[in-house]
Amino acid sequence: MIAIALDDEPPALKVLDHFCQKTGQVHLIQTFTKPKDAQQYLAEHPVDLLFLDIQMPSVSGIDFYRTIQPEPMVIFTTAYSEFAVEGFNLKAIDYLLKPYTEARFVQAIEKAHDYQQFQQLQAQSTDPSILIRADYSMVKVQIADILYIEGLDDYLKIHLENKQRIVARMTMKNLYDKLPATDFVRVHRSFIIPKRRIENVRRKVITLAGVEIPIGRTYERAFFEEWKP
Repeated sequence: MIAIALDDEPPALKVLDHFCQKTGQVHLIQTFTKPKDAQQYLAEHPVDLLFLDIQMPSVSGIDFYRTIQPEPMVIFTTAYSEFAVEGFNLKAIDYLLKPYTEARFVQAIEKAHDYQQFQQLQAQSTDPSILIRADYSMVKVQIADILYIEGLDDYLKIHLENKQRIVARMTMKNLYDKLPATDFVRVHRSFIIPKRRIENVRRKVITLAGVEIPIGRTYERAFFEEWKP
């Protein structure tokens, strides 16, 4: 795995570099003490993994991570345990509390390796399903079972057949990118729907699975250009 690290404390970066070299599983190609430099590097050189300190003078690691597109895997490092929950809400692979041991570091790297394999299998698989991180685990969702996807504040609710629901901490864009573009359409800032389940379209309201879903102004033109009942 190709990685970089951002931490305002040089000694912490030396520890990371030492552990990476010792384990041999991660190639730490760059380290940064300034968020601006790390952000510029990531814009030009995508990486697999980012080691990211949370408590920094100019910006928090959590806010920094929200600015990155595309998002690499992230392992947060910090001396403050109170940030753990918020870190995991951002799909963090792991959370290393300083000072951490080599064994704890290896455990975090193994999680990153496992997740990377999940992503690769998902990309290669012909199985019509996607993997969603929910409740700190990977959940396999059959695409055919999706009724619609609803965005609520900082999380998503995936409505499935048999009245099942999966709640995931991710953006609408990230989930939309996982779905087959020919089968799904975003009709509102808060709704993604499978085209085949559309039952009725009247004015600016779509009916599917017994639910009425509004068509947002931003998505109206594109939807009606494609929708030909």
